[in-house]
Amino acid sequence: MNVVIGVDPHKASHTAVAIDEAEDELSSVKVRATRRQVDQLVSWAEPFENRIWAIESAGGLGYLLAQQLVARGEEVLDVPATLASRIRVLATGRSNKNDPNDALSVAIAAFRAPNLRSVEVADHAEVLRLLAKRNGDLGSHRTRVVCRLHALLAELAPGGIAKELYVSDAERLMAKITPETPAEQVRYDLALELLDDVRRLDAQTKESHRRIRVAVKASGTSVTEIFGVGPIIAAQLIGYTGDVRRFANRDAFASYNGTAPIELSSGGRVVHRLSQRGNRQLNHAVHMAAICQIRQVASEGRAYFERKVAEGKTKKEAVRSLKRQVSNAVYRQLILDAR
Repeated sequence: MNVVIGVDPHKASHTAVAIDEAEDELSSVKVRATRRQVDQLVSWAEPFENRIWAIESAGGLGYLLAQQLVARGEEVLDVPATLASRIRVLATGRSNKNDPNDALSVAIAAFRAPNLRSVEVADHAEVLRLLAKRNGDLGSHRTRVVCRLHALLAELAPGGIAKELYVSDAERLMAKITPETPAEQVRYDLALELLDDVRRLDAQTKESHRRIRVAVKASGTSVTEIFGVGPIIAAQLIGYTGDVRRFANRDAFASYNGTAPIELSSGGRVVHRLSQRGNRQLNHAVHMAAICQIRQVASEGRAYFERKVAEGKTKKEAVRSLKRQVSNAVYRQLILDAR
C-alpha cells in the first residue's frame, strides 16, 4: 500500500498526517522542532514501508526538515503552499484552518498533483541562490541608506547631491558644512553615521561580488557564454532555477520565470497579457541580461530588438520578446550544463 505523509512545518513544531490511496487518514503526529524531530518522525512512520513525504514549502519554512529527511534516504516532495491551500478550501469536510487539516491537504496534493518537485540534496545551485540573495539584500539596504543620506544632505546644504551618491562626493560636501543650530548638528551627526554605513555596505558588496565570481567559476556553468550574463546574473539564474530538468521544455521554463504571456480569453475573444506570475528574481535576471544586450549596439540582442520595433511593436513589446529569447537561451545552456 502506497502511503503519503503530508507535513505542515512551522518554526516551533511540525504536524504530519499519513493517508492511503483512498485519501483516508491512517495516522497523525505532532513533533516539536528540535534536534530529535527527524528521529521522531521516521520512528512514527516506520509501519508505512512504501511511504513518500510531502512537505509544504520545502524550499522555505520546511527546508531544514526536508533536507534532513533526504539525508536519511527518504523520498520527499515539495508541495507549494498555494496548492495545499486550494485543496483545503475546496474540501467538503475539513476546510477549517488548522495544522492537521493543512497537513492532510499537503498529503492529498502530493497524491493528486502531477509533476511535483522532488527534493534533492542541496548542491551548487543552492549555494548560488544564497549568495545571490545576500547580494540583492545588500543592494536593497544600500539603496535605503543612500536615500536617507540624500534627504539629510538636502536639509544641510541647498540642493544636496544632485546625482548618484558616492562616498567621496558626500565627504567633500560634508567638509564644507558647519552646523550652526542643535538641529543641524544632529542632522550632521546622523549623516556621518549613514556615510559610515555606506562605506561598510560598499565593502560588503565588493566581497559579495568576489564570492559570487568564485562560486560561479567553480560551478563550471556555460550560462555566462550568453551575451549580457556575468557572474552576478548567472548566480541568480542558476540559483533561482534550481534543477532545470524539472521543466519539461523551454516553454515551461518561460512560464516559471514570467517571460511567457498568459491567456485571458472569454467568449471566443483570445487575448494574451503580460505575466506577473512566476519567480520575480529569475524574471529580473532575465530582464537585466536583455537590457545589457540592448545597450550594446553590436549585439545580436540589439539587432533583434530593432527588428521587432521596425515590425511595428512598441519598445516595451520588443523588450518582452527579447526577454523570451534570453529565457530560451538560458534554458538551453542550463540543459547542456545538466547533461
